[in-house]
Amino acid sequence: MRIIRIGDLSAPELADYTQLTDVALRRVREPEEGLYLAESPKVIERALRAGHRPRSVLLLEEWLPRVEPLLVAYPEVPVYVGESAQLAELTGFHLHRGALASMHRPADRDPLELLRASRRVVVLEDLADHTNVGAIFRSVAALGADAVLLSPACADPLYRRAVRVSMGAVLQVPWARLPDWRTAGPMFREEGYELTAFALRDDAQDLADFVDDLPDKLALMFGTEGAGLSRRALASASRSVVIPMEHGVDSLNVSTAAALALWAVRTADRRALPASAGLPPVSPIPGVPA
Repeated sequence: MRIIRIGDLSAPELADYTQLTDVALRRVREPEEGLYLAESPKVIERALRAGHRPRSVLLLEEWLPRVEPLLVAYPEVPVYVGESAQLAELTGFHLHRGALASMHRPADRDPLELLRASRRVVVLEDLADHTNVGAIFRSVAALGADAVLLSPACADPLYRRAVRVSMGAVLQVPWARLPDWRTAGPMFREEGYELTAFALRDDAQDLADFVDDLPDKLALMFGTEGAGLSRRALASASRSVVIPMEHGVDSLNVSTAAALALWAVRTADRRALPASAGLPPVSPIPGVPA
């Protein structure tokens, strides 16, 4: 392992790790420079297992034994080791997870190819909060959807906070950027998908009724936390669905809504499987026997 003790914090080779708390700057800089950051040994390990290549690693001395086995195949990758105060000054925050890796950003996927390889996908339009994006990816991984499609303005799944919140799920769930709705809307229809908008509309169907008869190919679409789905997104959808609520509550956090919808679809799909599939019965309530 190529260990380098940090001396000068302004050294150009440390530039990948500077100003990490400036979200606006990093959101532009990381894609342009072809990198993203994996935070914690667990996430670094998942990134490497996904086939992503490291550029460099930044860590505290005590984390060397944990990280060293991960980098056996990358002896040329520099590992910058510093004290806690040094790393906090460099990055702008306390590195309590012990290690950061600057990774080469993988090549963009073709959304059309992803749709053709999937049956159950999640579509996110213009979500600005990286925490919500990461949480949705974690639900997609846990509840068995095939892929995530993002609008052009949706937050970056490979931004550090999204990667961390997803526990690395953004590295294992296939995802791609969609074109604008003039192209994306027909794309879903031509590939046989029922694009379903989760929106508070008068004609929206109750989620419980919707999952009684699911199409062969389904795209669940969720909008930004404030304004919801755009007019063009709604016009591209073939139907609208709502999660019924009580006590005057009219909406849920988007990541919570996505998790509920994915659970309902997963449950319906598994109940529809023939008994010969050999799967255990599925309860509509997590943790409660069917």
